[in-house]
Amino acid sequence: MRKFHRLSACVLAAYILLHLGNHLVALAGAHAHIAFMEAIRPLYRHAMVEPVLLACVLFQCGSGIWMVLQKRKKRYGLVAWLQAGSGIYLALFLLFHVGAILFGRAVLKLDTNFYYAAAGLARMPYELFFAPYYFFSVCALFTHLGCALYRQVATRSPTVRSLAIGIPAGIGLLAALLINLALAGKLHPLDIPTQYLSIYR
Repeated sequence: MRKFHRLSACVLAAYILLHLGNHLVALAGAHAHIAFMEAIRPLYRHAMVEPVLLACVLFQCGSGIWMVLQKRKKRYGLVAWLQAGSGIYLALFLLFHVGAILFGRAVLKLDTNFYYAAAGLARMPYELFFAPYYFFSVCALFTHLGCALYRQVATRSPTVRSLAIGIPAGIGLLAALLINLALAGKLHPLDIPTQYLSIYR
């Protein structure tokens, strides 16, 4: 199970890092985000690629939750709990987030672009949910990666091990803050189309 979990993680990591890069492009404005998304969409929405990504999401979430539950009585130390906690958060986030994207495409008939995500941060009280929802997802991703890296250097010095988890976690914190600011329209003025805002009445 662990071997396939890691294999699935590698496939998903390639897409997720590309997706996060897309969100960081929004630092230049919504137009830049949408232009970048339209350029890379043919790759991950290809008929041969998208089903694989969706299958990996389901397997990753299911196997991750199963492994956390299996070892709940054998978990010791801060890093072990950080890895488990960030993994559970990521699993739940992926299930909800992917479900919301598919719902937006299939039911709402919307282009699930930058505005689809930003609309949730444009109106109260929804912002109180979506701001931490997005923020902690990015932090959890990089913390989880840092925990995995920490285990890879388990025989190295305490300084190396601390850097192995600290650097990814720090990068995640910064990326999460920047992405949230972009989605909330704090970096550039946002004119969100009515069809997206109407979701949150």
